[in-house]
Amino acid sequence: MRDPKYDVLFEPVRIGPKVMRNRFYQTPHCSGFGSDYAGTQAEFRATKAEGGWAVVNTEYCSIHPESDDAPFIQAKLWDESDVRNLGLMVQRAHDHGSLAGVELNYFGPNHTGHELRYPARGVSQIPSARFVMHSCYEMDREDIRELQGFYVAAAERARDAGFDLILIYGAETVPITQQFLMPYFNRRTDEYGGSFENRARFTREVLELIRDALGDDCALGVRFSIDTLSEDGLGIDVHQDGVRFIEHVDHLVDLWDVQVGPPSLLDTTDSVSASRVRPENWQQPWVAQIRSHTSKPIVGVGRFTNPDTMVAAIRSGQLDIIGAARPSIADPFLPSKIEQGRLDEIRECIGCNVCIGRFKQGGVRLVCTQNPTAGEEYRRGWHPERFTRAGNSDNDVLVVGAGPAGMECAIVLAKRGMRRVHLVEAEDELGGAMRWIARLPGLGEWGRVVDYRRIQIQKLKNLEFIPRTRLDATAVAEYGAEIVVMATGSRWAGDGLNGWTRDVIPGADASLPHCLTPEQVMVQGLRPPGEHVLVYDCEGYFMGASLAEKLVRDGQRVTLVTPYPTVGPYMAFTTEAIYMHKLLRHLGVELVTEQVIGRIEAGAVTGGTPSHPARSVWDADSVVLVTQRVSSDAIYRDLRSAPDRLEREGITGLYRIGDCIEPRLIAECIFDGHRLAREIDSDDPAKPRATIRENLVLGAVQPPTGSVAPASSSRA
Repeated sequence: MRDPKYDVLFEPVRIGPKVMRNRFYQTPHCSGFGSDYAGTQAEFRATKAEGGWAVVNTEYCSIHPESDDAPFIQAKLWDESDVRNLGLMVQRAHDHGSLAGVELNYFGPNHTGHELRYPARGVSQIPSARFVMHSCYEMDREDIRELQGFYVAAAERARDAGFDLILIYGAETVPITQQFLMPYFNRRTDEYGGSFENRARFTREVLELIRDALGDDCALGVRFSIDTLSEDGLGIDVHQDGVRFIEHVDHLVDLWDVQVGPPSLLDTTDSVSASRVRPENWQQPWVAQIRSHTSKPIVGVGRFTNPDTMVAAIRSGQLDIIGAARPSIADPFLPSKIEQGRLDEIRECIGCNVCIGRFKQGGVRLVCTQNPTAGEEYRRGWHPERFTRAGNSDNDVLVVGAGPAGMECAIVLAKRGMRRVHLVEAEDELGGAMRWIARLPGLGEWGRVVDYRRIQIQKLKNLEFIPRTRLDATAVAEYGAEIVVMATGSRWAGDGLNGWTRDVIPGADASLPHCLTPEQVMVQGLRPPGEHVLVYDCEGYFMGASLAEKLVRDGQRVTLVTPYPTVGPYMAFTTEAIYMHKLLRHLGVELVTEQVIGRIEAGAVTGGTPSHPARSVWDADSVVLVTQRVSSDAIYRDLRSAPDRLEREGITGLYRIGDCIEPRLIAECIFDGHRLAREIDSDDPAKPRATIRENLVLGAVQPPTGSVAPASSSRA
């Protein structure tokens, strides 16, 4: 039953000729599906529509082949084939009573051009901030008219596909519309450069042309960065060009989808802010400034997961509509759970940014730490809230290890109706490594991984959590369960084993007082001895940088050494790198890159470049080894080596999941546990079932227009 204080979130909102059924709006976000993977795109967005999001949008949608972004997968409205493919998404959104929106984009110099190799049009001839050796040509008036025609043609195709809302992308310094407005990009001296009115002319004319072409067939909005947080005076300031632009074209739009930052693609920290960087609703001070400058509904973002924060944003006048991308990925049913009073079942986004991080690695499919079904709705048939009864549900299951993979696997097994599921853990609490990772500086919200699953475990009557029970191979074999799942995780190497030298480090030994692993620091609470601590990071993600931050805040002098060209290179994908580099330098951490440690002794660490490994010496009192994680798989290997023993004990299935197979991202561990549980009744649960592939097949018969299946699919 919905709490009356949340009633305001479920009021309908009119946007031009269309009406939203409530105030929940899934903002455009990258997915890696585009219009190429029509079935995946359709079911991914449809699941959100089913979960209560009144508007579901595409990702950035290219209006013309000139704006080719291969290998990054984007939506496209180049021709009638795209109309058909994206039309499936519209159909599925409408099936659940939601509106479908599309975000029209032309990149200019920021497109890749890798597929079609067209030259890029630009506002002025300024190289891309996104790619080295990539620029553009400055458009003349004829080029501008033609480009505006591309926008109109794409808008007409969007209408033909059935879209209810057409957004003109003008945010994140990506699209050419925003580049016209920003002096950072616009150096023109004609009627499209110089004064504010001239710099706003291109987008105003695009809006006028689309409005004339479509009339009231679709709602028309602008996704707009109201403040780019620029420090050079060449961006958009909310008090100046921000509100001025809104006033300038307010009569042409039905909706403002607004956000704050970034100043350029060279620093996307605030484009998709990680939880360690910005809190929920951090954009409020800027967004609140535009209320008196528009008569149209305002959508805003800020990683909203708390319904009380949402209500406050609406009642204060900051927003009319709650926008969300990452929270809608983490829990597509967030609106429905608020409406049904199931707040404790919301899978809150943790702000780790592996979703955008995956896309930044070549535009591939997104993943989500909290929601392993994201992107699997079509090809695997997974639904985040529905589970079929397993064909072998009359079995008992023992899951050994209550880390992220073990918790997820046990929950899904229980939801699939397994007779009894025992989740056995050697420690006092659920969570595995997440118990202490969430205590690292800035990563508190990562604890939501455990919080959500703890509540699920407490609610499932056929699932029992058994703490403080350490099992060896004999105890596992004799436990009495027909199915055994080993989720025993991994541990940090105490001998310096690493992927750079493929060997241990001479002198590295975590049994010595001056050598420590992350677990010794965070779990055992050991303080590295001495004043000067060297953190050696060969993993390249959050651990090395986070430990360095913790230790320097604890009052120690810290040197962070890494073989990589930059500290924590994976954090560049998750938009945390620039923030963390600045923070660590501000705190006084010495950052040393492209150095491989060759020997560790008490009071001295020797290293150098890979080709000259003994040319640097640090007078460190102690070393924290963040070199490599090693799977804790001894029990699994022991059991697997004795199949006769398993048969005698009545064990019909022995499996391993998560880090017990290979150390990896938390998101991948959770997915692994989820997949095994979803397929526990398959012929061989250890091997993933075939998935639907959306691939072109020469000579394949095309399904009839209106079919739910995309143009060509196969299983592999």
